[in-house]
Amino acid sequence: MADAVVFDMDGVLVESEHLWEELWTTFAAARGARWGPEQTGSCQGMSAPEWATFLTEFAGGGESAEATEREVVDGMIAALEGGRIDLLDGAREMVAEAAARGPVALASSAPRRVIDAVLIRHSVDHHFKATVSSAEVSRGKPSPDVYLAAAERLGVPATACLAVEDSSNGLRSAAAAGMTVIAIPNPQYPPAEDALAGATHIATDHASVTRFLVTELKKGDRA
Repeated sequence: MADAVVFDMDGVLVESEHLWEELWTTFAAARGARWGPEQTGSCQGMSAPEWATFLTEFAGGGESAEATEREVVDGMIAALEGGRIDLLDGAREMVAEAAARGPVALASSAPRRVIDAVLIRHSVDHHFKATVSSAEVSRGKPSPDVYLAAAERLGVPATACLAVEDSSNGLRSAAAAGMTVIAIPNPQYPPAEDALAGATHIATDHASVTRFLVTELKKGDRA
C-alpha cells in the first residue's frame, strides 16, 4: 500500500544524463584531462558539491569547486533554454496520474537551480508538493538522505512511498530509504544488477511505470 510517490529527475522525467557527461567531459578537456565512462559512473548520483569537488580535482585546473559547479550548471541552464532538455515520452502523464492520486515529490541529484528551471520550463512544477536536491542534505545518492528528506517534507513515512529511479546509485538510495522502488533503466547508462535487485518492479517504459503507480496508489486509497 502506497501513499505517495517520489520521482528522480535526470533520466526519469527528462533526458539529461548525457548532457551532464558532456559538460563534465568538456570542462576536463579544457584543462588537459581526459574524462571517460569510469568518471561519469563515479559521479552519477553525487550531489553537485560532491561531483564539483571530484571534477575539480580530476581536471586539475586550479578552480574552486564552487566555480566548477557554477560553470557546469550554467551549461545545463543554457542547454535547457536551448531546447536540449526535453521531457521523456510519457513522463508528463506519469507525473500527472500519480499527483491525481496522492502527493508527489522529487528527490534529485541536480542542484536547486536546475531542478526549478526544468520543472517550470516544462510546466510540471505544480504537481510537486516537495522537491529536494541532494545538495540540501548531508550526503548524495547512494545514501538515502535525499529520499528520506523528500518523504519528510511530504509528511509521509518513507516506507509508504513509491520511488521511481533509473540509475544504479539512485536505485540504491531509494531502496536504502525503505521505499518501494520502481526501476526504469536508462539504456545509455544501464544500472548494475545489484541495484536492480532492490527494485520491486522493473519497467520497460513510462506507461508501464504509470500503470504500476496507479495500481499501488489505488491500493493505498482502499486502505
